[in-house]
Amino acid sequence: METITFEELGLCPEIERAVRFMGFEEASPIQTKAIPAIISGKDIIGQAQTGTGKTAAFGIPLLQKIDPKNKKLQAIVLCPTRELAIQVADEIRNLAKYMHGIKILPIYGGQDIVKQIRSLKNGTQLVIGTPGRVMDHMRRKTVKMDHIHTVVLDEADEMLNMGFRDDIETILSGVPEERQTVLFSATMPKPILEITKKYQNHAELIKVTKKELTVPNIEQFYYEVKPKNKEEVLSRLLDIYSPNLSVVFCNTKKQVDNLVTALIGRGYFAAGLHGDLKQSQRDRVMQSFRTGKTEILVATDVAARGIDVDDVEAVFNYDLPQDEEYYVHRIGRTGRAGRGGHAFSFVSGKEMYKLKEIQRYCKTKIYAQKVPSINDVANTKMEHILAKADSVIERENLSLMLDAIEERVNASDYTTMDMAAALLKMYMGMVKEETEEEEITDFGDTGAEEPGMVRLFINIGKKQKIRPGDILGAIAGESGMPGKLIGTIDMFDKYTFVEVPREYASEVLKAMKSATIKGNHIAIEPANRK
Repeated sequence: METITFEELGLCPEIERAVRFMGFEEASPIQTKAIPAIISGKDIIGQAQTGTGKTAAFGIPLLQKIDPKNKKLQAIVLCPTRELAIQVADEIRNLAKYMHGIKILPIYGGQDIVKQIRSLKNGTQLVIGTPGRVMDHMRRKTVKMDHIHTVVLDEADEMLNMGFRDDIETILSGVPEERQTVLFSATMPKPILEITKKYQNHAELIKVTKKELTVPNIEQFYYEVKPKNKEEVLSRLLDIYSPNLSVVFCNTKKQVDNLVTALIGRGYFAAGLHGDLKQSQRDRVMQSFRTGKTEILVATDVAARGIDVDDVEAVFNYDLPQDEEYYVHRIGRTGRAGRGGHAFSFVSGKEMYKLKEIQRYCKTKIYAQKVPSINDVANTKMEHILAKADSVIERENLSLMLDAIEERVNASDYTTMDMAAALLKMYMGMVKEETEEEEITDFGDTGAEEPGMVRLFINIGKKQKIRPGDILGAIAGESGMPGKLIGTIDMFDKYTFVEVPREYASEVLKAMKSATIKGNHIAIEPANRK
């Protein structure tokens, strides 16, 4: 089915603004169907799997119906696990970012019940909880059901599998009969149908059927990466695989813009593509990508629909997609016309469950890979250079060069192997400029995460409106070190830690002594040893 933009759904301005801030450009299939139906007040049975955007599908209509002036409990969402309750609460809070006076509270076992009771007494309009803990509050009369107009059962089949049927029925029996009941479930076993028949009125079934899509000729890998390290890992993979053309997918427009800035700062030819660009800008970006002037295209899902380029050698899921079907569309940008391709996904923490759903849906295996180290990148570069050298030896007349090297070796104490190694190091850009006086610093252990790196302390941070790209650009610009060699940048309010290769550390310290970043004079030194 055709999806539509959030603007076309007739949402209140505050929710529209929050959706824009989150960077989502169009509603997913389940959102397109469910949001108008739930807003209209109907009881709904939504058959949708995890990762389809169903939280926003019920969260947005819930927020539209809640009266911020009324401090009574007005809606309740039941989830099978504490993790899902927290996740749902976080997402709905983001959607309510610009709606003043709405309080959302997750309640679940294992959390201090006294704190929950205090929060409930202070006035909460929306509770997201596990059945057991909601029942507990009902018994204590700390959750009052009299003003509830909407109940949502999220992942209802999972709740039944976990033995919560009696709890669910008790909760539904305690809610006013004049209410809206919304149920989401990936499967529709008999017990679910019994609950819908008993507790819903003329419920409308909304089913999102997914096309069977296959992904031939594409090698698929994933890397467990902390969000703050994604940029560095992407750079290393680009250096190791060296794809002629690659597409990097982000979930938001803001992330696209930030990543493009960072990649350009690291010396890559990158451009962004998202819904805020005018058609003339989009055409210019795509023309540059097709002709190879732009090697890396960073895009959102919506913007990427027009990408029809056969020579894309790699796709990177910088952010995992909301919907499994989007994963297939994304990686299908490579492996075109019978060619092979690579797809790399970055996964952190709880996203592992989403990756499993994607594998199940695609009927494919996505293999875990170890994040490449700085040394892996250097070794791969050397292999590429040496392979090029093989080709030059076979093709070219080298007699003039051989004479020059032979003459130099005969007049010195080093060997032809020394000469070859020095030339290789120079070609890789790993040679420091000569200075009148070389300062040797014993950096010891500065607490760097990566072997062969040194962690440096800089006395400015977020409070000075500094971004990681500013730090990276200043170090690369002042020291002449290639930006792509810079490692992890950890930024705090008043200071920053940055990792650089040990062999460049002295040079970076010297070069940055008199540097300024966005008008701020900085102090830089090795981080405290552990």
